[in-house]
Amino acid sequence: MEVQHQIKRRLSAPDSLAFVREVLAEGDIAHRTALADRVCGEFGFFDDRGLPQHGSCLAALRALEQAGEFELPPALTSPGPGSPRRLDGPVPAPVDVPPTVDAVVDLCLVPVDGEERMRIWNELMLREHPRGAGPLVGRQLRYLVGSAHGWLGALGFSAAARRLEDRDRWIGWDDDARARHLHRVVGMSRLLIRPQVHCGNLASRVLGLSVRRMADDFERRYGFAPLLAETFVDSESFTGSCYRAANWERIGRTKGRGRQDRERSSDETVKDIYVYPLRPDFRTVLGLRPGSGLGPLELTEGLEAENWAAQEFGGAPLGDRRLADRLVQCARRCGEQPGRAFTGAGKGDWAEVKGYYRLIEKPDESGVTPANILLPHRRQSVRRIRDRDTVLCIQDGTDLNYNGLAECEGLGVTGTNQTGAISRGLHLHTTFAVTDDGLPIGVLRAEFSAPQPRPKTAAGGAGSDAPAPIPPEEKKTFQWIAGLRDCAEVAREAPGTRIICVMDREADFAELFAEHRRHPNVELLVRAKHNRCTTEDLKLFDSVRQEPVCERYRVHVKRQSARPKCSGRKARKARDERIAEVELRYREVQIRPPAGDPDQTPISVRVVHVFEDSPPEGAEPLEWFLITTGKVNGPDDVKTCLRRYCLRWRIEDWHRVLKSGCCIEDLGHRTAERLERAIAMHLVVAWRIMLMTLLGRETPDLPAELLFSDVEIEVLKAYAARQRLPAPETLGLIVRLVARLGGHLGRKNDPPPGHQIMWQGYTQLHFMSLGYELRNPSPCPATECG
Repeated sequence: MEVQHQIKRRLSAPDSLAFVREVLAEGDIAHRTALADRVCGEFGFFDDRGLPQHGSCLAALRALEQAGEFELPPALTSPGPGSPRRLDGPVPAPVDVPPTVDAVVDLCLVPVDGEERMRIWNELMLREHPRGAGPLVGRQLRYLVGSAHGWLGALGFSAAARRLEDRDRWIGWDDDARARHLHRVVGMSRLLIRPQVHCGNLASRVLGLSVRRMADDFERRYGFAPLLAETFVDSESFTGSCYRAANWERIGRTKGRGRQDRERSSDETVKDIYVYPLRPDFRTVLGLRPGSGLGPLELTEGLEAENWAAQEFGGAPLGDRRLADRLVQCARRCGEQPGRAFTGAGKGDWAEVKGYYRLIEKPDESGVTPANILLPHRRQSVRRIRDRDTVLCIQDGTDLNYNGLAECEGLGVTGTNQTGAISRGLHLHTTFAVTDDGLPIGVLRAEFSAPQPRPKTAAGGAGSDAPAPIPPEEKKTFQWIAGLRDCAEVAREAPGTRIICVMDREADFAELFAEHRRHPNVELLVRAKHNRCTTEDLKLFDSVRQEPVCERYRVHVKRQSARPKCSGRKARKARDERIAEVELRYREVQIRPPAGDPDQTPISVRVVHVFEDSPPEGAEPLEWFLITTGKVNGPDDVKTCLRRYCLRWRIEDWHRVLKSGCCIEDLGHRTAERLERAIAMHLVVAWRIMLMTLLGRETPDLPAELLFSDVEIEVLKAYAARQRLPAPETLGLIVRLVARLGGHLGRKNDPPPGHQIMWQGYTQLHFMSLGYELRNPSPCPATECG
């Protein structure tokens, strides 16, 4: 049954009600089942086995009778609670159950297909399951967990929940699609491993056996195959670890309402929702559009010019749907012309410009916050993370200078110089996710702060300038801990992906490593700053320097321009680009936890030493100490660790795109809160620019349609023909043409185009596409520019 019959909806139609009234008026109907038989025959309410759907039809007829539409014949039986069929005593306890599931003899699932097995199933549930035996509703399957040792447990499947906000959003269907296809979702209503059974991994093994068998048994019994299984876990009593071990995915939480909670009293406990797709393409089978829901998302999916803004900003919880739609339109305009003020990006459309400023200037207490603006993009980023085996979540901070906004309220102090003059601005701390080969996935978190000078208090008499104590949550270093906690939440949302948090030297503080012990589902990779004490006689740096060289490696060192000392910022020497030949060493050490941590056991970490033993003349040798909580078992792991740390520069490149390409330091608003809202939009615009550049460089054979509209491709083909260049058919050739518009010469020895060239070229392409559409509106109808 591809589409579920909407029996009540169909019978509520005027013509259907007239038919039922006519049949009742004839007086030939002796009982309600006969009426249901007539109605099923008239309207075609049959399941895939060809049997009439008496139960659903009778339920709809009773509901219509209660609504006063007609009066049914008297019921022949009076339904009551009844008593489940049971055994005369408890089910015998299993004997000699081994401690691990691999040693269990003849473990199997036994279908409950007869009265004797039903009595055993009921007895187990009534005596040993906290929710008893039911009743279960809808289409049902029951199993006993059998073995040579005896009955180890039982489980049961029944109808799915009618409505679950988090599940429905994860699937991506609307109310109409849910009503038509809800029967393809099956709920695991009961799972019991008997209390006296203590067998490691038994529950996850039973779950794996059940989903493989249930789909086939369900199709044999009911004539169609389910597509998705769901269940609920009371997180106050259970952790759900067996479901995660069996590859079920936690997708959200319930509202605490039961199936019959028509009064919305929410008497049930709030539970975690877990799902298991029985077919990987279940959304396609349901007829949902590509990219629907919150399942895994390919990196390039939905990022073409017409759709990317709707995918990354659509549905933002701003308190009004119209505001969310306006956000999408504003983001699209900013993406078309990065770096321009919105008065220019709006193309002279006064209504659109006014709408942008109304959005940005909403009251501070409104739902238009940076977190809410970024929430849809974060959800899509988590989906892209789910599509990967390993993801690097890079944290870093950067100062934004708004010294020119003298009247802007809410700015902080980002620096002072020797004369005491201050620089006003904001500090932005972000988590930027990239693939294991460095392609940007998205922005997971952005935290703004307005740093203020620390007050000084007298602590030992006149002239004492001891700083006032600061709570841990108010320290600047707490941003790194908050980012780690957020990454741990991402890891829970993407349980099949290895999450590695990559941080620079500023994150080398003991509290971070102590915090990591509470989040073992993520790994840390931090460049060490402090030669801290270990549990041995030697300090951290000295201990790893004594290890033998395990491998030699080549590291690309980027060119660095000289920078004078300014406003508290240290001076920096110039550095030429080079390939550094480095020695690699590694060692496992135990570092001491912070003094105030309740767990004073040493923290085990691995340290990788990177040292350039023969630097060029006049160059400072490269020496890094990388601390990781991941496994390092040999030279290959050491090289992988170094390669991943080198990808940390991706976040600095992204910051450069933000500042130089999107020109976020040129924004002009009257409050810091308004600046933060505008910056939040540009965070995603800069991510897309960076992805466009790197995809063209790393995966040049992809189709150009992934990131460019039909109009843009047509314009670039015409440009290539005019310049007597090959027709661009792939993403790599398209990206090089865009770079050429931005000033990239493309000579034999020139490096690949960078992000700055790309955003300049993309702006030129936008204006060329606009002119093309104005001159030739017909070739690409109903297409937005850019």
